[in-house]
Amino acid sequence: MDEWKERLKAEYAELKGRLEKLHRWNVKQDVAQRLQPRTVEKTEDDLNRILLLDQEEAMERYLRILETRAEIYGIELGQ
Repeated sequence: MDEWKERLKAEYAELKGRLEKLHRWNVKQDVAQRLQPRTVEKTEDDLNRILLLDQEEAMERYLRILETRAEIYGIELGQ
């Protein structure tokens, strides 16, 4: 198999693992945040939470791009 195809498979596997971990973290933080009393002002933790959710969304888009490239070139990702 071409070297770039192997790199795509490795990148996909690494990204998928990181995305799963980030998603679990974001879910835990969401539950914890819902248990806290609401405040009007945004804290540093609130802003970090927003950034982590944005990061998760970007990683999901990138993962879909890798899946599409793999499909186009007939690369088995072993999902």
